Amino acid sequence: MKSLDSVQYLRLNKFQRAGYQISRFFTNFPSRWAARFKKLGNFFKNLFWGIVHYFQDLYKTFVHGDWKTKVSYVVMGFGSIARGQIGRGIIFLVFEIAFILYMVLFGGSYIGQLGTLGTNTSGLVWDPTLNVYVQGYGDNSFMIMLYGVLSLFFIVAFLYTWNLNIKQNRVAEEILENNKKLATSKDDLRAMVDQDFYKTLLALPLLGIVVFTILPIVFMVLVAFTNYDASHQPPAKLFTWVGFDNFAQFLQFGDSTYGYTFANILLWTLIWAFFATFTNYFLGMLVAMLINKKGIKLKKVWRTVLVFSIAIPQFVCLLYVSKMFSTDGIVNGWLAKLGWISEPLPFWTDATWARVSVIVVNIWIGIPYLMLITTGILMNIPKDLYESAKIDGASPWKQYTKITLPYMLFVTGPYLLTSFVSNINNFNVIYLLTNGDPTTIYYTSGAGQTDLLITWLFALVVDNDPNYALASVVGILVFLVVAILSLVVYNIIPSTKNEEDFQ
Repeated sequence: MKSLDSVQYLRLNKFQRAGYQISRFFTNFPSRWAARFKKLGNFFKNLFWGIVHYFQDLYKTFVHGDWKTKVSYVVMGFGSIARGQIGRGIIFLVFEIAFILYMVLFGGSYIGQLGTLGTNTSGLVWDPTLNVYVQGYGDNSFMIMLYGVLSLFFIVAFLYTWNLNIKQNRVAEEILENNKKLATSKDDLRAMVDQDFYKTLLALPLLGIVVFTILPIVFMVLVAFTNYDASHQPPAKLFTWVGFDNFAQFLQFGDSTYGYTFANILLWTLIWAFFATFTNYFLGMLVAMLINKKGIKLKKVWRTVLVFSIAIPQFVCLLYVSKMFSTDGIVNGWLAKLGWISEPLPFWTDATWARVSVIVVNIWIGIPYLMLITTGILMNIPKDLYESAKIDGASPWKQYTKITLPYMLFVTGPYLLTSFVSNINNFNVIYLLTNGDPTTIYYTSGAGQTDLLITWLFALVVDNDPNYALASVVGILVFLVVAILSLVVYNIIPSTKNEEDFQ
């Protein structure tokens, strides 16, 4: 289709613009994918040549380096110590010694068992000394995987440090060849609290991220490829690798299958996240606009009343609301007393009622947050825009759709995205109100019709028959869903555009 310039595009009506955008999308689709595949090919090409150049540099450094540099290929830090940089040389040497001792005495055995996750099971063994059967402890698959992954991380850290050691020798040789002075240990210490102070500050947080965030994520991903469940609980039982068998279970569809359960829970999770996000957003904005409206008295009182729901612990409110709307709760009791109902309303026992109820209760919880957020933003919208719109004869609805809403979306776009993601993983509301109920025979693993993916994952772990492997699969799938939605939405929200374009 022939492309239009900006003037021609502006002459189109809304339907013609939509048709033009759709046609352009499908017309450019092949070329876009071709460009992406080309970028992917260039990435692997650059990666390959980067690896080749890296090994070429290592070879050249070894061949053309002095004897101190050559020894440093085996004894880390030797070149730095020999050139008078005692402090950094000792650090390299100590790290190498610690790595060797760790791998010889501890880590090497776990890495060696990663392929099988253990072969010796625990059980009763005959003790000829005592002439009785005693409890014998075999391999622990959980510890083998945990310490095996930790050892692999340690190997990566060692390789990085070894490469840094070689780089330090190469740089030191270049400095000496130019008749310059090498930095001493005092200079290194001074740099750690001066120009390189940011590295000193970031070292501990970075280590914490690796140990407490990246390592558990890698461990969880690996568990998804095992048969770690109630029947394979270490140390009494071993679990082993099963490849993609767990993922294959989520491709099976039919009543009481994991694929059917996952698809339905995913659909409800997205519906819940949509309504939980946008009902709170627009109603919170509406409340803020009403309170900010001229002529409204006691504005501080109304804001204070709404903030009370934030001050009270959420789990207390949700548990109380859950009891209020139960079959024998106060709401059904009063409705029956007034003669409005002949039997209790199924707030938590019917799937449709329960889903609508949790969305309504979440509105009551979320409006105060959005009211506070939008109040400050509304006050910063230039009043001149509204005055100009009134002079041009714009109705209140037109002012809202052309001034207020675009401004709000531009400022709060990232918040909307994070709020949507948070609602996908909103554990508290569902768990405390319904605990995933009502259940159905068409779902597997005790999943309920109000369960989100996150609450179903929790049930898979803490159930009487826990299945950690399938829970890990659900965790991976949740990550993929969140990541794809976040990338797509982030690239279309107004906040990613330049402020000049918005204005």
